Amino acid sequence: MDDPRVDQYIDALPAWQQAVCRQVRALVRAADPAVEETIKRSVQPYFVLDGNICALLATKDHVNVFLYDGGIVPDPQHIITAGHSNKTARTVAFYEGDAVNEEALGAMFRAIIANNRAGGWRKIKGAQ
Repeated sequence: MDDPRVDQYIDALPAWQQAVCRQVRALVRAADPAVEETIKRSVQPYFVLDGNICALLATKDHVNVFLYDGGIVPDPQHIITAGHSNKTARTVAFYEGDAVNEEALGAMFRAIIANNRAGGWRKIKGAQ
């Protein structure tokens, strides 16, 4: 179910950022119908299912999608743009005119959800 606070966040953005956020929202929701939306840190949209999956953060010139995977989900199509050594989340940044690689991002969302259901990336990483 859509959270109206997430709608408010997205609706306040420039049109191109709205389009990116709506596309990402649709992808994460398609990854599993049980995904829930919420607002954390007072304004930031998060998508959760047995833990954080991702968050949206629109900046002046791009949209960041933070992937909460502890760096363990494979990125064979190299869509990660920052946070390669971050211990909690990596980022995919979209600038105006950038295409969203739906196949790669959707696969990452599904993998994060599977890891969350298996106890979370911290547990999985600790067992490796």
